[in-house]
Amino acid sequence: MSSHEPRATRRVALGVSYRGSAYTGWQSQAAGGTVQDALEAALCQFATEPIKVVCAGRTDTGVHGINQVVHLDTPLQRQAHSWVRGTNAYLPPDIAVQWAAEVPAHFHARKSALGRRYAYILLESPVRPALEVGQVGWVFRALDVQAMREAAKVLVGEHDFSSFRSSQCQSPTPVKALREITIRACGGRTAPARTGLLQPGADGVYWRFDFEGQAFLHHMIRNIMGCLIAVGTGARPVAWMQEVLNARSRDAAAPTFSPAGLYFLGPRYDPELQLPADLPAFHWLPQ
Repeated sequence: MSSHEPRATRRVALGVSYRGSAYTGWQSQAAGGTVQDALEAALCQFATEPIKVVCAGRTDTGVHGINQVVHLDTPLQRQAHSWVRGTNAYLPPDIAVQWAAEVPAHFHARKSALGRRYAYILLESPVRPALEVGQVGWVFRALDVQAMREAAKVLVGEHDFSSFRSSQCQSPTPVKALREITIRACGGRTAPARTGLLQPGADGVYWRFDFEGQAFLHHMIRNIMGCLIAVGTGARPVAWMQEVLNARSRDAAAPTFSPAGLYFLGPRYDPELQLPADLPAFHWLPQ
């Protein structure tokens, strides 16, 4: 074969975990400082040639990823474990490739996704987090789980989520299908708490909010979290959530909540692809 002829390429998928605290989001920027920039730089060093990746879902500044999936096209022939260990040798400690797999040419990390999953971990405590700083959201008022669950029901289904959409959102439509929201306490609490200011020395509790949908708008989950917390603390009634949704205006909703506790759990794909969907970090998150 002539040296001028193009080399045959193969498509490789990677599962990537990262702590987003030190990065200005996923998407590459001219100034650098993003997860994509760090990953592509490491891949280029490992492959000794330029490599670009396409991700399943872009995350914001400070948001974490557990099983972010990307794909890349390359003429290189490498074993799966070589892609993992070789790339990780050039990555910073807070980003790591978890798995690699060769996939069909028609596979697309974003377009092939059947759904996407996120979790938000929230600490309810009179005292701000220290060990968990950057990894959990925080609220110092007691939360009423039943009120939050009732408000969350309003959002499940296909709706115009303009009230929860960032002004920088690039989605062609604000209409999205939110399939499920689950809310549970991870510290043993089962009964709804009374709303009000917590006192130092009171028991804290971790809350886990899980979201699943086909796709999400920019800041959509963080804006929903702001509204759920407003209801949970008693600052707003349950019925207010329907008013916010109906308004189709960002001005109607609560302020955007902290990115610290938000985790992109990863996309869902056709099981026939046999891509890894369970990683150790899933069990590290509060259950």
